[in-house]
Amino acid sequence: MAKPAAEVEIPEDLVRSLLHEQHADLATLPLRRLAEGWDNVIWRLGDDLIVRLPRRQMGAVLVRHEQRWLPELAAGLPLPVPVPVRMGVPGCGYPWAWSVCPWLPGVEIERAPPADWGDAARQLGGFLAALHRPAPADAPPNPYRGVPLADRAERFEQGVRDLADTVDGPALHRLWDELVATPAWPGPAMWLHGDVHPLNLLVHEGRLAAVIDFGDLTAGDPASDLAGAWTFLPAAERAMFRAAAGRDRAVDDHTWSRARGWALALGVAMANGDDRVAVFGRRALQAALHGT
Repeated sequence: MAKPAAEVEIPEDLVRSLLHEQHADLATLPLRRLAEGWDNVIWRLGDDLIVRLPRRQMGAVLVRHEQRWLPELAAGLPLPVPVPVRMGVPGCGYPWAWSVCPWLPGVEIERAPPADWGDAARQLGGFLAALHRPAPADAPPNPYRGVPLADRAERFEQGVRDLADTVDGPALHRLWDELVATPAWPGPAMWLHGDVHPLNLLVHEGRLAAVIDFGDLTAGDPASDLAGAWTFLPAAERAMFRAAAGRDRAVDDHTWSRARGWALALGVAMANGDDRVAVFGRRALQAALHGT
């Protein structure tokens, strides 16, 4: 699946104008374009900040979720997260809300592996243990994360078809049929990051240093987040991750099986994505096929 086209262009002069209009004390800081993802364009602002601006309507909704909930969630988390420090509103011809967030030092774990994978596994597991708490009824909905695994069946089937003969389709289907039959999550809807994968995990000075991009923040089955272990962790460290994620509430066998099923569901989706994401989508598929 190709990255969606931008619905608005976000050049430097627009970002500068928005800052002058709404946060004039920041408007003279240096600006440097950093990245453009599916939903947002990121500009570095001075040494300590970034400006995060939606490039399409769907991203605008997700920015609102981050602005509403991250300030409440961050205090209980053991790793830094990009809590907005300033909020922007539509202006200067730009149609959506936007945020100024802290610059969190580090490089994506995909490009800068940690010095100790076991330590990284324990850190991420502990982070998710802290995040996975019962969510309120007005937590952001997300039809693609945290839902019953069976709800992903149609997308999984289509994704395997789209990958054609580049994957072992029969083996994926056999494992999917086994895992999708796992009993559903019996507990309350838990807070979820929603998009735990190597581009959203930062390493600094050899250690996991931050978890970023909470645009898919939602509530539901924690197995959805635990699937991230199959996208980047070596097999030997997944048990450490599972133990750390179950620090307060053990990750039982059913939850772990559903997490493996989510690794298939998300792996197929990512493997059909752009080249950078496809790499760890295929990695997740291989890991789920060949290890628990």
